[in-house]
This record gives sequence, C-alpha cells and structure tokens, in this order.
Amino acid sequence: MTASNTSPGSATPSSATLHEAAGRIGALPSAIGPAFPGARVAGPAFPVGCPPGDNLWIHRALYAAEPGDVLVVDTGGGTEFGYWGEILSTAAIARGLAGLVIDGGVRDQDALTDLGLPVFSTGLCIRGTGKDHGAAGSLGVTVRVGEVFVSRGDLVVGDADGVVVIPQSDTEAVLKAAVERDAKETELMRRIRAGERTLGLYGWH
Repeated sequence: MTASNTSPGSATPSSATLHEAAGRIGALPSAIGPAFPGARVAGPAFPVGCPPGDNLWIHRALYAAEPGDVLVVDTGGGTEFGYWGEILSTAAIARGLAGLVIDGGVRDQDALTDLGLPVFSTGLCIRGTGKDHGAAGSLGVTVRVGEVFVSRGDLVVGDADGVVVIPQSDTEAVLKAAVERDAKETELMRRIRAGERTLGLYGWH
C-alpha cells in the first residue's frame, strides 16, 4: 500500500501507531491538532510554503494539488493568523482534496465542522491574512514543519492525537509494521483484562 492509495478510516492505523512503527519519527508539533472533533485524515502530502500572514499560495495550492492530496502548509512561523476558513474548505471539497494540515491558525470553526473536510491547525485565529502577489512561496516543494521535512507524496495521517508524516519510500513497510503492532497490542490488552500485569508482559520486573 502506498500513500497515493491510502484513505482515511478504520483501516488506516492511528497517528501514534504509525509514529511508533516508523521508529518514532514523523510526529508534527503537538500544537497541531484537529480543528473540530472527529477530524481524521490520511493521504499523500502536497507541501505548500507561504509567507507569514499571507494565504495566496494556499489558494494557488488548491488548483495545483491532485484530488486526494492533503495540503501541508508551512507558514514561515506566522502562526497567529487565520489562513483558512469556510471558503477554502468549500473550494477544497469541490477539488476533491483530502484535507489540510497547517502550522498556523484557521477560523470559521462552526462552518468547518459542518463542511466536514478534515482540518488540522495550531489553533483558531480570527486575524486576517493578506494577498501579496509578489511574495515568495512554493507548491509541491519540500517544507519543514517543526522538525519534520514533508515532501510531496509522503503519507500524512492525522487524528485526535495529532499528525504524523511518513516518508513515501517507507510507507509500505511502516503500514505493515503498524498493522502488526496493532495486532500485538490487541493481544496484550486481552491478557491484561485476564489479570496479567504490564510489568510481567513487558519484562519489567
């Protein structure tokens, strides 16, 4: 299974499981979380770089990305702006995009919830953004979010716990390891409910 054919749902391992199965890599900053309860996304990354306080490159990204892509936006440290709202979610749905992950703020939470497009951000912020046609940005070029470099086609998975990004070259192996990890943990929980102790199960006497 590759990032391009991975879709959100119960079949996709959780962000935490993927992070562990990948060797504890790929976790985006903990400040980035779902903009509304129940948001969950999985799909290939489409990286976007935009200047702080300016969302014109995000508008451009809507029409450069492919259906099923997850926009992953680096705002250059300008987190205290509302880069995304009802209009952009509506446009993203019309384009068939899978969702948004942004190192910055979003707004229109009630509308975002009603629309249902998965959105992950550093929080809610009503502060408006500009549209500088001369400002430098990027589409589909590797960006850095926290300590993680995100390239086009990497697997992005976000849920209630946070967001993880798995390099495209590692996706198949990590997904397999994650499924095996889930099966192992299911068995461990069965044994714990039967009365065994975690210290013994893990050999931590």
